[in-house]
Amino acid sequence: MPWIQQIPVADATGLLKEEFDAALARAGRVWNIVHIMSLNPNVMRASMNMYKALLHDESPLSRVQREMLATVVSAELACPY
Repeated sequence: MPWIQQIPVADATGLLKEEFDAALARAGRVWNIVHIMSLNPNVMRASMNMYKALLHDESPLSRVQREMLATVVSAELACPY
């Protein structure tokens, strides 16, 4: 498995700290899929904004349908998260 440098949550400052704090408020932890972006907090913010738009904003699909799609795709790709 590849190793990618990550900034520890306790060492975060500025925008990265804001994003980590938001992740902690949302989920009570910083998931690996979020933490892996710690070297580029601008990308982390953009990624989280896209995630929130896809799952929480108005859509022709219900929230349950969107979550189901995400679950099926993750299972098909053998994603552990």
